[in-house]
Amino acid sequence: MSEQNEEKKTARPNNSRVITRLLASVMLMFAFGFALVPLYEKFCEITGFNGRTSNTAAQTIDGMQVDQSRIVTVEFHTRVSRGIPWEFTPEVRSIRIHPGEVKVVNFYVENRTNKNVVAQALPSVSPGEASLYLNKTECFCFEQQPLAAGERAVMPMQFYLDPDLPDHITRFTLSYMMYDLTDQVRVTASRAE
Repeated sequence: MSEQNEEKKTARPNNSRVITRLLASVMLMFAFGFALVPLYEKFCEITGFNGRTSNTAAQTIDGMQVDQSRIVTVEFHTRVSRGIPWEFTPEVRSIRIHPGEVKVVNFYVENRTNKNVVAQALPSVSPGEASLYLNKTECFCFEQQPLAAGERAVMPMQFYLDPDLPDHITRFTLSYMMYDLTDQVRVTASRAE
């Protein structure tokens, strides 16, 4: 009987070690899950994976050659997230552009609410490979867009396609999704005070 008691005593510390290791593993997996989102977003921004485009302005290149032998069709698609009763539309649904040519496309937005709202548009490109060759020199998506109740605005986006755009890309879609950031801006502002 004393042998059974000794076996039970030695088994308990092993169980507590296993439980401790399991809990530590669960906490590490949970922390890794939170870290994965910003890491994935950064990866997508750098590589253009999943159609993400850079949120920084590209520089225009003096003397850049326009490839007159090629024409690429760029389609524009806009959406607003749920809960934002805004109108958000491109000036044109598509344009034809030569790689190396600089174009400006205006987007129109209207705040149809009776309150001031701050929003930001997130871009994506399909197919994702094309995002590596889309260079926005000016874009409303770089900054938050405050709009007063009932206000309308014109938001320009100036861009060019890198002349090294692969020949098989003759058409792509640039999409913008507008998100309401009003509550996050308020929280950030109250923390700063």
